[in-house]
Amino acid sequence: MSVRIFIYNLGCPKNQVDGEYIAGYLTESDNITVVDDYEVADIIAVNTCGFIETAKEESIEAIFEAVKLKEAGNCQKVIVTGCLAQRYVEDIQADIPEVDGIFGIGDYQKMVELVKDVELGERVTMVAEPEQGLNRDIPRVHKDKGTAYLKIADGCDQNCTYCTIPSIKGGYKSRGLEFIINEAKRLVEQGVNELILVAQDTALYGLDIYGEVRLAELLEELAKIESLKWIRLMYTYPEHLEEKVLEVMASEDKICNYLDIPIQHAAGQVRKRMGRPGDRSSLEAKIAKIRDILPDVVLRTSLIVGFPGETDEQFEELVDFIKEVKFDRLGVFTYSKEENTPAARLAGQVDEKVKVSRYNQIMEVQQKIALEKNSERVDKELEIIVEEIDGSRFNGRTKYDAPEIDNAINGELPEELEVEEGSIYLALVKSAFEYDLEGEIIDEIG
Repeated sequence: MSVRIFIYNLGCPKNQVDGEYIAGYLTESDNITVVDDYEVADIIAVNTCGFIETAKEESIEAIFEAVKLKEAGNCQKVIVTGCLAQRYVEDIQADIPEVDGIFGIGDYQKMVELVKDVELGERVTMVAEPEQGLNRDIPRVHKDKGTAYLKIADGCDQNCTYCTIPSIKGGYKSRGLEFIINEAKRLVEQGVNELILVAQDTALYGLDIYGEVRLAELLEELAKIESLKWIRLMYTYPEHLEEKVLEVMASEDKICNYLDIPIQHAAGQVRKRMGRPGDRSSLEAKIAKIRDILPDVVLRTSLIVGFPGETDEQFEELVDFIKEVKFDRLGVFTYSKEENTPAARLAGQVDEKVKVSRYNQIMEVQQKIALEKNSERVDKELEIIVEEIDGSRFNGRTKYDAPEIDNAINGELPEELEVEEGSIYLALVKSAFEYDLEGEIIDEIG
C-alpha cells in the first residue's frame, strides 16, 4: 500500500525549492505518494525555517499543529525537516517526542530512507553536515505553472554578525551551470514563464567552483531558453554585484529590469558591527552605477533597524539615505537577537519599543516613496503575470514586482480575451496606491 505524505513548506523561497526537491525524490520511490492535502496524508512533513525568532515560532507552531492532527488520528506520523531541524535537532528530540522523524538539510534523496524507516515504526533522526548534493540533476515536483524559483547556490561564507545561515547551511556552494540550465529547461517545458534566481547571495554565483563569478554567463544561457519569458534576480548583494551582470541585464529583454539588493543599513559604523563592508558613500556609488546602466531599474532592498549599538544619529542617517535613494520596494525587519551569533553578545542591545518605533518611521517614509513611484506607472502599459482569477477579476504582478513581497495589480477581466493563470499579458495601469495598482489587460504577450 502506498504511503501518502504531505509536505508543508515554511520560510524563504530557497526552502520551498528544497521541499520540491524532497517531493521529487519521494515521488520517484515505490510506495510513496506526495499529496496536496494534509487531510488525506499518512505522514505530515513540516519543512521548517530557523532563521529568525518569528520564523522559528511559526515553524514550532506548525509542528505542534501536525502533532495534534496525529493525536486526533488524522495522520499517522510527523516528520520535521529543514533549517529548524538542522539547528535544533536535540531540542526537538527532547521536547517533542511525538515527532517520528527529524531530517536536517542534508542530501534530499535520503529522505526516502527516513520515510520508509518511520513507516516501520522507528523514531529516526538524520541530521548530518548540510550537504544538499546540488551538483546533479535533481527530480523536482513543481505545481505552479507561472513562476518557479531556481536555486543556483546555497550556504554562505560571509559570517555577518547577526546571521545564523553559515552555522545552519555551511559554506557557499554553487550549483554547476549545466545542472541549473537543465532544471530551468524542464521547468519551462512544464509551462513556467518566470524563473526567479535565488541563493544566499546570487551575486557570488560560481566563485567557489569556477574560481570566478559566473552570474553574467548564467543569465546569458538562461536567456537562450526559447519559451522562457522572464528571468528575475533576488538576493543580489550590492558589494558583490559585477558591472558585467548589469550589462547583460541591459542587453537581454527577458531579464526583468529589477534588482533585489539587500543592504541592511547605510551607516558605516552599524555596517561594520554587522560584519558588512562599505558605508553610505559606497552604497550610493553602487546604486548610481546600477541606475546609470539600467535607467528604468526597479530596486528592492531590505533593512534591519534596532541593531545593537544603533544610535539615534545612525538611524537618522539611514532615514536620510532612504529619502535620498528612493528605493522602489523596501522591506524592514526589527533586529532579532539570535543565540550563538556575535551580534547577540554585542553591547548596546536596543529596547524593543525603540525598534518598533524605528520600524514604523521607516515604513511611513517608504509609504510616501512607494506611492510616488507607483503613481509614475499610471497610464503606462506594462507586462504582467496573472497569478489568480477570482470570478470576474484578476490578481497579478508587473514585470517590476516579485511574488508575495512586492506590489500586486488587480482589475476586471477583459471580455474579449481568455485569461489564464500563470500567463503573461500587456496591461494598462489605471490607478496607483502605496502597495497596489489597478489596471486592465489589453493584449496577450506572444
